[in-house]
Amino acid sequence: MAVELTVAEKLRKMYELQSIDSQIDEIQILKGELPMEVRDLEDELAGMETRINRLQQQVKDFETEIKEHTANIANAQNLITRYNAQLDNVKNNREYEALTKELEMQNLEIQLSEKKIKNAQKEILNKQETLNATLERSNAKKKELETKKVELDQIIQKTEKDEDKLRKESEKARSGIEDRLIKAYDRVRTSYRNGLAVVTVSRNACGGCFNMIPPQTQLEIAMRKKIIACEHCGRILVDDLIMVEETV
Repeated sequence: MAVELTVAEKLRKMYELQSIDSQIDEIQILKGELPMEVRDLEDELAGMETRINRLQQQVKDFETEIKEHTANIANAQNLITRYNAQLDNVKNNREYEALTKELEMQNLEIQLSEKKIKNAQKEILNKQETLNATLERSNAKKKELETKKVELDQIIQKTEKDEDKLRKESEKARSGIEDRLIKAYDRVRTSYRNGLAVVTVSRNACGGCFNMIPPQTQLEIAMRKKIIACEHCGRILVDDLIMVEETV
């Protein structure tokens, strides 16, 4: 059967946990915004890659369209040559009118295909311009990403062992604290950017929010008979001698 910890022991363990987690936080601060910046750049590059592929495909589609219209023009020109040759051998007005109409249709077909080729060429120029600009931006972002990855890797290499050790210590410290207190600790810790859930009373004030702590409350904190939270910020309060006395 597990031995029930005294309130003082619980407070010491929670303060120890806070000290360990604060050291982990310092490592994260050392990394700064780099992990997030790396993820954002990777996402941005993935989006650019999708856009580049789409633009390249659109250029190919327009080039295929130009080839089709060029072939259409060649076919129409062949028909015009053939119909002109047939005009020399027409036997009546009906044949003449039919060939003349076919010639008009093929000439219109050529004009329409030429117009579509010009439009497709304009689209290719526009798409190619956008593609070149996107490729230029993508290359710049890739260089930026590489630089940030190198910087982040260097920090990770320097801190990885310490961080792994601290995380193991944090898990060990947590295992000795009851779930109810751990849940309260995590809830408060994630509520503040500095990650402080357990703080000492310093200069008669809460070490987290710096609001003044009444003398009677300070006395109760020093006695360590019950767990007391700051009425202003909800952080657990301990006296500044809590770890000193344990080592004496």
